Amino acid sequence: MTQRQWPVFLLGLLWLWGCGGSQDPVVEMQKTLSSAPDYILMLDDMREEGTFFPQYYHRYLVTQGERKVQTDWIEVPEDIYRKYEPFLGMALASKTSEGVNATPHPAGYDHVGNPQYGKWVERNGTSFWEFYGQYALLQSLMGMGGNLINRADYNDYRTSRRDNRPYYGRNNEWGTQGSVTQQQKPSTFERRKQAINQKQQSFAQKLQNRARQGQTGFGGFGSTGRSRSGFGGRSSGGFGK
Repeated sequence: MTQRQWPVFLLGLLWLWGCGGSQDPVVEMQKTLSSAPDYILMLDDMREEGTFFPQYYHRYLVTQGERKVQTDWIEVPEDIYRKYEPFLGMALASKTSEGVNATPHPAGYDHVGNPQYGKWVERNGTSFWEFYGQYALLQSLMGMGGNLINRADYNDYRTSRRDNRPYYGRNNEWGTQGSVTQQQKPSTFERRKQAINQKQQSFAQKLQNRARQGQTGFGGFGSTGRSRSGFGGRSSGGFGK
């Protein structure tokens, strides 16, 4: 599908791609999508670069039915990065016939129970939701494979939505700490692991340099009385983040 075939409200997102700034891209994209009949806006990926002066990036995925579009990496302020950090792989906002749900939840859950998208089926005395074939993307976004959502899952989700609480699944399957998310996005977690190791190595190097300076007297006044008073010595509390 070419870009010309995308609905106008999706093409309206292009102005955001590759742009940083102090605004919340999720809020801005919701404004752009306000006239769309339905959509799912997901946090598709995130990354942090740099040690001393880190930069933060998000990548989003927007879907409507079986159509989807992925943004480029968008630089975001640290507070926005931290705001959405727990919700990797989740819908940050979605819209259905029930309206907009801006409380993070597993992508596709808002479409469960809607006869336009699927139906409840009985299996061994338990009701499961089954999406119609043309909406298989919604099933794949959940990362559940052949597993289906039962009514207990759905009712638990509905309670969370009513209370405006993020929903990670009854067993915390979704979100940055979720088992499903970690299976879906191994490269993201490997990158996060490397970033943590890099920070730890940088911090250790700082401590080593400070120890050397203290021994030589360079920059820390060595072992003179001034160091005991907290001026340049270890008693000053060392390094923070």
